[in-house]
Amino acid sequence: MSHEPGSRKMQFRTVLLAAASLSAVATGALADQSGPGTEIGEIVVTGDPLGRSNQDVASSVAVVRGQDLDHRRQSTLGETLTGLPGVNSDTFGGGASRPVIRGQTAPRVKVLTDGSALMDASEVSPDHAVSGEPLLLDSIEILRGPSALLYGGGAIGGAVNLIDKKIPTAIPEDGFEGVAEVRLGSADNERAGVVGVTGGTGNFAIRLEAAGRRADDYEVPDWSEDKLDGSFNRSRTASLGLSWIGSQGYLGAAYTDQRSEYGLPGHSHEYEDCHPHGSSLHCGGHDHDHEHEHGEGDDHGAPIVDLRSKRVDVRGELRAPMAGIERIRLRGGYTDYAHDEIDDDVVATTFTNKGYDARLEVQHAPIGALRGVVGVQTARSDFAAVGAESFIPKSRTTNSAIFLLEELEAGDWRFEGALRQEWQDARAQGRVDADHSPFSASAAATWRFAPDYAATLSIARSQRAPSAQEMYARGVHLATNTYEIGTATLDVETSNSVELSLKKTGGATTFSASAYRYAYDGYIFARTLDQFEEFRLIRYSQADATFTGVEGEVRHQFTPGLSATAFGDYVRAEFDDEGGDLPRIPAGRLGVRGDFVQGDWSGALEYVRVFEQDRIAAFETRTPGYDMVNGTLAYDFTAAGFDSQIFMRGTNLLDEKALNHASFITDVAPLRGRNFAVGLRTRF
Repeated sequence: MSHEPGSRKMQFRTVLLAAASLSAVATGALADQSGPGTEIGEIVVTGDPLGRSNQDVASSVAVVRGQDLDHRRQSTLGETLTGLPGVNSDTFGGGASRPVIRGQTAPRVKVLTDGSALMDASEVSPDHAVSGEPLLLDSIEILRGPSALLYGGGAIGGAVNLIDKKIPTAIPEDGFEGVAEVRLGSADNERAGVVGVTGGTGNFAIRLEAAGRRADDYEVPDWSEDKLDGSFNRSRTASLGLSWIGSQGYLGAAYTDQRSEYGLPGHSHEYEDCHPHGSSLHCGGHDHDHEHEHGEGDDHGAPIVDLRSKRVDVRGELRAPMAGIERIRLRGGYTDYAHDEIDDDVVATTFTNKGYDARLEVQHAPIGALRGVVGVQTARSDFAAVGAESFIPKSRTTNSAIFLLEELEAGDWRFEGALRQEWQDARAQGRVDADHSPFSASAAATWRFAPDYAATLSIARSQRAPSAQEMYARGVHLATNTYEIGTATLDVETSNSVELSLKKTGGATTFSASAYRYAYDGYIFARTLDQFEEFRLIRYSQADATFTGVEGEVRHQFTPGLSATAFGDYVRAEFDDEGGDLPRIPAGRLGVRGDFVQGDWSGALEYVRVFEQDRIAAFETRTPGYDMVNGTLAYDFTAAGFDSQIFMRGTNLLDEKALNHASFITDVAPLRGRNFAVGLRTRF
């Protein structure tokens, strides 16, 4: 059953009327407040090696924090960030989704925890959850360009840096501080809560934090069932951190234990016996028919992922240790990760990843107008998949790197250059060893041609070594309905990119806009060789490809308490020689949002149009467009001396059936229907 055209128009008009009413009320309430113009506050970008602000970094950087992050938080990282210009997610039900930046995701988008790799299994498959817990994050940074390049080939498309408070960096002013929050959701009956406290005395500080979530299968409009089978999500995370803090810096460590259980929608036993014969699929006695439309799943119960992650983080910083050195920064982590994929109460496959990542940065004192940082990084990952779907052999990947970033200011100009040399060694059981030495370089020039205005041109040549999965995979992967075949002879992937950005950071109207082009030599992708119903035979291959896109937003501050924002993005990805489009490229989007603050009240109303995606790869189907309307209302108050907030957020208020083209399971796993979340947050 689908919405009638008249009903859809009526819903849309209702939303527009509500938006107009909200603006009128807010404007009237705030008419007596003067609004000469505002300036966007500077935010230090933790993931930038020089510790610069978002206004000073030449790269395209977005920082989500404070109330904006509080209202965006979802159960997965991808869902939390989707909607930012240039950022989507490859949703996989309610338990897993990874960020998609400018049409690219893992293994070209690296997820970091304060500069250190997470070392989970999310890079291997979209059904594997990112192990960072959104409820425990203090801010999220999205890095692109030179700053992201310094994190390696895995960040060739960008980096997402998760900033938390698990390791204290300062003694609380009153010796103690904390935050607590509870929230409830309607579409999936979500119950979630988080608490974090930091205490300190003398030179020592300790941090305790915990988060938990239980959500059932979520509701989907116009679906064969009221809810999407296998979209439930349950998790709990606890962390203990301890730091020594001195006048010149700090050194600390934290232990984090995470347990998660979530479903895998779209799973089907129908294809278990499918196998390749050359470049064709053989699936038992089924008729081989390539025609298919958007489906609505099957009647099988969904498998379950039981995830366990134990992680130790070490972080430190030493300021002005000696002449010529401004700062030394240390980041390191060790992860013992495992998850079982359980079907009919039987563990079908177990994935494990044990590894470490260590990074040391040294920022030298200014040499005239030249500032810079040099660093080294080393990492190792021991990955294994054992069981019915062990499509990847046991492998060990080691990576070492050196990198350099330098910045030079000259009047209204700022110049930036970065270099990174890597050495990667991949070893897989029973397969050919592979060694690669990717090299990356970038340069950028920023011209502050008028007060509050800046234009930046950046170019980069980035290289990425193929992953163990891309080289060694072979077998059925039912979570994504594929039979995967790796190619051991894959070469280094090279991206030559150029980006032009323009931004205005002061006055009543502010904006940022970027246009970019990534030209890939030897782009590594999963080429679909054949398809039976929803099951595909894929081989990791290389071909030249080009990504071209634009993104931006413009914001106008009518009064100190009332603003409006328009935003949008579009990316096109094509193969150069053979023609055709790349798979799972997000559709273009345009949106508007109104924000208001009146006394203790604040709120926002947002409308986003996601367009139809009809530029599709071989064996893909068109994905229809949809309208998404979201709203937030919050009230701040003080109780028992604690600053608190009650909030309500509504998403998909039109209750649209929405299909995400960037998902591996677009046809069988629509996005969540209309949802209302209410919560209480207290800081003490």
